[in-house]
Amino acid sequence: MTATYPDTQLFIDGTWCAGSGGRVIPVIDPATSEQIGTVARAEIADLDAALDAAARGFSIWAATGVFERCRIMRRAGDLLRARAAEIAVTLTREQGKPVAESRGEVLAAADIIDWFAEEGRRAYGQIIPARVPGVTQMTVKLPVGPVAAFTPWNFPINQAVRKVSAALAAGCSIIVKAPEETPAAPAALIRAFADAGVPAGVINLVYGVPAEISEYLIPHPVIRKISFTGSTPVGKHLAALAGQHMKRVTMELGGHAPVIVCDDADLDKAVRLIAGSKLRNAGQVCVAPTRFLVQEAVFDPFLSGFTAAVQAARQGNGLEEGVQIGPLANDRRVAALETLVADAVAQGAKLVTGGKRIGNVGNFFPPTVLADVPLSARIMHEEPFGPVAIVNRFASLDDAIAEANRLPYGLASYAFTRSARSIQRLGLEIDAGMTTINHLGLALPEVPFGGVRDSGYGTEGGSEAIEAYLTTKFVTQMAE
Repeated sequence: MTATYPDTQLFIDGTWCAGSGGRVIPVIDPATSEQIGTVARAEIADLDAALDAAARGFSIWAATGVFERCRIMRRAGDLLRARAAEIAVTLTREQGKPVAESRGEVLAAADIIDWFAEEGRRAYGQIIPARVPGVTQMTVKLPVGPVAAFTPWNFPINQAVRKVSAALAAGCSIIVKAPEETPAAPAALIRAFADAGVPAGVINLVYGVPAEISEYLIPHPVIRKISFTGSTPVGKHLAALAGQHMKRVTMELGGHAPVIVCDDADLDKAVRLIAGSKLRNAGQVCVAPTRFLVQEAVFDPFLSGFTAAVQAARQGNGLEEGVQIGPLANDRRVAALETLVADAVAQGAKLVTGGKRIGNVGNFFPPTVLADVPLSARIMHEEPFGPVAIVNRFASLDDAIAEANRLPYGLASYAFTRSARSIQRLGLEIDAGMTTINHLGLALPEVPFGGVRDSGYGTEGGSEAIEAYLTTKFVTQMAE
């Protein structure tokens, strides 16, 4: 497969451009450790230009009819589908995931655009019955204003497209601060929107020093809405900054997802589904299954089957045919995982497989299974964000639910059981924004996607997602 990689520029007011200071940031291929390109670094002057463009773009886009907005968005989705193979190679070069996963991410993004395009046509208001004759009481849905969105490197297209699509469907303009480690894929997404006919200024794309950009954009009076996907500590900081200026915020933060496997579960199905989910994107997924809680009667067969399944996955450069797990996105993740695994073993956990980086070229870390991990281990409290699974045992469903809810996170959760009573309890009692039972049903465009507690607030999927980008205005009038 021929792999090419473009240098990435900023996109401001409808034009691709270098940063005003001429500085760039290197982009590294995580499979080879080689520099493959650069991305332009925005200065404050570039942020000011993007803010001015977003303000003008908002005036244009908010006044554009919803059917026209829908038509343009659907065209962007079609362009993504047509370009999926090319964009997938670019995404794999900079992020590392297998090219089949990259292509799936691009195609899923097109579906998300289609979903939000149609939701924009259904942002209904209300007529409210009045108390006296001659009075009309109504609500109308209006776009909140220019948006600042901050997106991560693990799904460079998927995380950006949710924010861009919701903003555009509602009639908002947007500035996207995309990840410097994986810049070309989100640039390809923005290019599809621009080529589809989104007016200049409506979408702007910047890269640079993350703290500098967020601390400049969030308080700026042009920005009316913030959307962030990333770690809980950074999210808390940005939410506090937004709160000081009464900005509306959506936060999709970290997790530490529990997986409850009851003794009446279909073990073969559970192993097959959850092993694949654990290895997706090398475990660098906010909803990745992490704490496997397995009932004692089936602990040994589950551990054996799960370990065999992850060991069988072929690891390598994501561009190679048949590769199922690529490298980690950066070398910081390798060091972090080695530290967490070593600490767990020192605390008494059993290292069943993996645990050490592979080779000295690229950021390769093998699928790793830890069993009987004590609560004193750091990994029982900190999200590993990699291909590491913790497999512990439980006696009763009460014990499993208590452990699932022990941490302050509440994003995704998983369960496998044949018991109708257990299914009901798990669905209601696990304190998480999402629970999927006996199948993998998360992250579809039409269903909610978001967490509770330290995993954030708001949703980036389903019918509720567009609401964060709309204001409800009440208008009352009396006939003279």
